[in-house]
Amino acid sequence: MYNRSLKTFMAVADCGSFIRAGEKCHLSPTAVKKQIDALEYRLGVELFVRGSHGVRLTAAGESVYKDARFVIAYCERAVVRARRQAEAGRSLLRIGTSMLNPCKVFMDLWNTTGDAFPQFKIQIVPFDDDNVNILSVIESLGEKFDFLVGACSSELWLSRCCFYPLGTYKICCAVSRRHPLAAKEKLSPADLHGEHLMMVRQGDAAGCDVVRQYLKRAHPQVIIEDTPQFYDIGVFNRCEEENKVLLTLDCWADVHPSLATIPVDWPFEMPYGLLYSPSAGENVKRFLDLLRKNCPPPAGEKNNTDM
Repeated sequence: MYNRSLKTFMAVADCGSFIRAGEKCHLSPTAVKKQIDALEYRLGVELFVRGSHGVRLTAAGESVYKDARFVIAYCERAVVRARRQAEAGRSLLRIGTSMLNPCKVFMDLWNTTGDAFPQFKIQIVPFDDDNVNILSVIESLGEKFDFLVGACSSELWLSRCCFYPLGTYKICCAVSRRHPLAAKEKLSPADLHGEHLMMVRQGDAAGCDVVRQYLKRAHPQVIIEDTPQFYDIGVFNRCEEENKVLLTLDCWADVHPSLATIPVDWPFEMPYGLLYSPSAGENVKRFLDLLRKNCPPPAGEKNNTDM
């Protein structure tokens, strides 16, 4: 909003030297001198008296110096006010994040398509993974959070929220790094024979139920052990401590540093996407409308995005 050479002029006046002003402004002395010469030409007055021991302001320079300080401060305040007004006109989206349901997927999506959503700004809201209280977290969508990002085939989750699918994660197995299977780059279902495979109990998560049915039919030698209905870090700790195998997702490879996540030679996947309230506000609806145009759900993905 003001000519940037005014700040260079102020630096020269304060330092009394083109060289020291250049150091202050991260400019060469030649660049500083050129800016001052151009400013004097535009104003039609001489601003400095040059001498062998530096420079000093002329009477005209003194007058410009006093007014320039006011002009710069006024313009900077005007820019701050304008930015605040612009921010006030943008809609806030609150994104929940946790160890097992990190917001990275949303932020990657935002960073690749964010230019399509200039009217929105993002706030990251952390929450704890807790298999007892996770349903209350889902129910808080629209209050504490606008969106959660996660893998989801749980009917209990989906009965409490809407789901916008973004893709799928591969269903893998995790083992302690001291487990014999940890040395393998890829597992076959036969590698699991005789192993205790931890997985959520049957009846809620279709993505896990199909794996359970497949193993019972084709590989009954696998010993299936039920975990709590929803994973938390305690399930990963138990897998490591008891040296068992855990049904997991490739996105959770870094959740527990003592576990190795290994792909399995089977076709099973779990959908992931955005979870949001069935009674979402207008800003969420506007965002989803734009998202459908710029990042439509994968073809054939099951979703319950109706509001």
